Amino acid sequence: MTDRADAYRRAGVDITAAGRLVDRIKPLAQATFNKGVITDIGGFGGLFKLDLQSYEEPVLVSSTDGVGTKLLLAFEFDGHSTVGIDLVAMSVNDILVQGAKPLFFLDYFATGKLDVDTAERVIKGVAHGCSEAGCALLGGETAEMPDFYPPGHYDLAGFCVGIVDNTKIVDGSSIGIGDSVIGIKSSGPHSNGYSLIRKILAESGLRPNDLLPGASQTVAEALLAPTRIYVKSVLNLLRDFPIKGMVHVTGGGFYENIPRILPRGVAARVSMNSWPMPPVFRWLKDAGKLTWPEMLTTFNCGVGFVLVVGKDILEDVMNRLNALHEQAWVIGEIERLPQDGERVQVSLAEE
Repeated sequence: MTDRADAYRRAGVDITAAGRLVDRIKPLAQATFNKGVITDIGGFGGLFKLDLQSYEEPVLVSSTDGVGTKLLLAFEFDGHSTVGIDLVAMSVNDILVQGAKPLFFLDYFATGKLDVDTAERVIKGVAHGCSEAGCALLGGETAEMPDFYPPGHYDLAGFCVGIVDNTKIVDGSSIGIGDSVIGIKSSGPHSNGYSLIRKILAESGLRPNDLLPGASQTVAEALLAPTRIYVKSVLNLLRDFPIKGMVHVTGGGFYENIPRILPRGVAARVSMNSWPMPPVFRWLKDAGKLTWPEMLTTFNCGVGFVLVVGKDILEDVMNRLNALHEQAWVIGEIERLPQDGERVQVSLAEE
């Protein structure tokens, strides 16, 4: 019998490998399905039935992202099992800041030559991230493109869709002078600043299995730690507390992200001495000969998610975060915008 896929295989695309991958990842995706999913993996599109009875004015919220050059460390360190979590986290955390509950996620995996085992490890991480975020892995795309990527390399992208009631959208408009700023712990650099991280690492001479200076983790463990997914804890807070504003601290760090939710006339005063600085960031600062302002413009520096709340509920919110086993700190306060116009005023850490 003629091998109908032979010509395409000789051109570098093995569609039978793609079929084997679908068979492997189907149970991973199915484990994330919720009651809204009405199609299985493998169709041309994923169907999701909205439950509108719980919303007076439902609004869909969507975000898309990738993992960036952190993938280059995953290739170098053979660390493919966590980058899928990073992929999900970057999108679900972004819609979370507006109060949205993630509903479903789709991924895009592209490579020059499909390695089914590696792809399965990556997608297993995507499924794990979806489970952690409480959303369904509704579908995705695997693209094998010969000559487009170096051997052993791939790229990841994805997007999520969530839902929020129009009356419960969190947009920062109610933030006012005297409100408190809460920071929730990150797991490390998350998925931002890795072009600089890789430069610092190359110049340091450290190897993946070396202990990171000042830490109990290896270099690989510290730099490939997956991005925190804050969905379940924050949705728990939103159920009972009027959170005024939220920030996902991503590329641009404190100076670029916090101003995105601040109304006119106010600034956020942040004290860096209010939370412990994780060893990975102290190493990056020292090894890279960076200043704290440079650090805060590039990295989350140990704070991956920020809440702005009224002082009247501050204690209750902090107690709830502790009960949810989140490490959180009161890191600042909202004040009148100073004459210099800087929207984020930082009291820098002691050296």
